[in-house]
Amino acid sequence: RVLAQVSCELVPPKPNRPTEGILFFNLELSPMAAPGFEPGRQSELLVKLNRLIERCLRNSKCIDTESLCVVAGEKVWQIRLDLHLLNHDGNIIDAASIAGIVALCHFRRPDVSVQGEEVTVYTPEERDPVPLSIHHMPICVSFAFFQQGTYLLVDPSEREERVMDGLLVIAMNKHREICTIQSSGGIMLVQDQVLRCSKITAVKVAEITELIQKALENDQKVRKEGGKFGFAESIPNQKITAFKMESAAVDTNNVEEQAEEIITKADPPSEVFAKPILHTPGTAQIGEGIENSWGDLEESEREEAAEEEGESEAAAFECREMETEDTSTMRETKKDEPIVLSDSEEEEVVILEPQELPKKTRTQTSSKQENTSKKAFNKRRKKKRAAR
Repeated sequence: RVLAQVSCELVPPKPNRPTEGILFFNLELSPMAAPGFEPGRQSELLVKLNRLIERCLRNSKCIDTESLCVVAGEKVWQIRLDLHLLNHDGNIIDAASIAGIVALCHFRRPDVSVQGEEVTVYTPEERDPVPLSIHHMPICVSFAFFQQGTYLLVDPSEREERVMDGLLVIAMNKHREICTIQSSGGIMLVQDQVLRCSKITAVKVAEITELIQKALENDQKVRKEGGKFGFAESIPNQKITAFKMESAAVDTNNVEEQAEEIITKADPPSEVFAKPILHTPGTAQIGEGIENSWGDLEESEREEAAEEEGESEAAAFECREMETEDTSTMRETKKDEPIVLSDSEEEEVVILEPQELPKKTRTQTSSKQENTSKKAFNKRRKKKRAAR
């Protein structure tokens, strides 16, 4: 269900078209129509629908824009069409196109007179409003394809749109003139399929145009007679915000007996509460109670904590292995070297390469320590030569 509203305003024309009026179209998808729609957000569906409506109503030249000119280059009428989606049950573009063209046909703008440079706008009480000059009524018809075009469906619902493979939209008037055509979805259509859809569209458009003309004639007749019409006539019958449903009779006899039978057949409650226990005067306890779960971790948090503990244990184990291997290599390298005692408090610098064990250690010592180590090395070398 779509609610259409048309308004008009006198504005300066566009510089490139000084003698033509301005048409503006806007479609809104609110959460009232479907929970998935977000207010104030330009979704891909909304942009696609707005472009399709503009191509259907503006590019088809269904409205005579030159008749909207008041003073060439100075004042023209701007016609604004606002479409509000009330209930989304699929096939938005068809309902929006029908509501839009009907609202434009039903709209009346104020009469205007020009005397010199003065422009006078008359109220409906002073002069009868003037209808828009509409050449034809383009109406969109949607086709849904399933299983790569094997099955064809006209006017798909919201559930059918979710599972369809492709969509074809054809806008046509009762003269069988195609105003616009659009294909979306990952499907390739054959020429015969498009021609078949165009023939079906011609039949549907003729039926819908006839219904629109009858509804406009009935509205005009009721207005002349002074009866209810328009929005006031639609509210009592709930034609706008709700579907028309017949009242269903409800049998309220023997309700208590049926309720007692359902209660007797039902299983007894699983939890049995004990008698209240009085600990001290003024306090009482019902049942045994349950353990306090405040501060306990959930299953996902427990799994994450266990994984972190396992990772920390593995890292500690690897560090221990590295330390043992470092100490063993240090012992092997320093078996034959003399032990040098020094009073220096300088730290030992270890160079570690990635994924390799440290092979060398470098100590920062003074020049005296270097001389003593050289002397000890020379003495040991002389002893080996003398032994030989």
